[in-house]
Amino acid sequence: MPYDRAYEITTAALNPDPLAYQPGPARAVMLPGEIPPGVQLVTLPGGQRTLAYVQPPAHTPPPAPAASQPVPAWAKTTALLAPTVGFGIAAGGIGLSYAAPGLIAMSHALWAAGAFLVAAVIGVPALIGGARRRGTGPTQITQNVTATGLFSRANGTINHH
Repeated sequence: MPYDRAYEITTAALNPDPLAYQPGPARAVMLPGEIPPGVQLVTLPGGQRTLAYVQPPAHTPPPAPAASQPVPAWAKTTALLAPTVGFGIAAGGIGLSYAAPGLIAMSHALWAAGAFLVAAVIGVPALIGGARRRGTGPTQITQNVTATGLFSRANGTINHH
């Protein structure tokens, strides 16, 4: 929607007196501590002095590099231990791969030794008991069992002669 009113642009003439912008003795003077950051007292090309925001120079020097900080001791220790631990694990894996056939044979030998011990624990007393019985002569066993009916309880005795 266009505006119907036209505004007249006016310009004010510059004051030829360069000291007109300076505070007069009757006005309060701004202390340097009251000036906000980035504002400076500047002299314009016409000789007038005023407060203004100043742009930084076009070619600012690059900021100084930050001072390097020393590496913490725990980081050095970790960095030195990481490859050592990795190589140790790798060496252990290679050693196990070479030792696997021997470990399998050893496990078979341990199972055989266990079976031999079980057989010895069971077999040796049986052999000793058999040898004792042979030395005394033949043994006669007599068994007497009695029952009074078809589904009755049976009673019996065993005699060694």
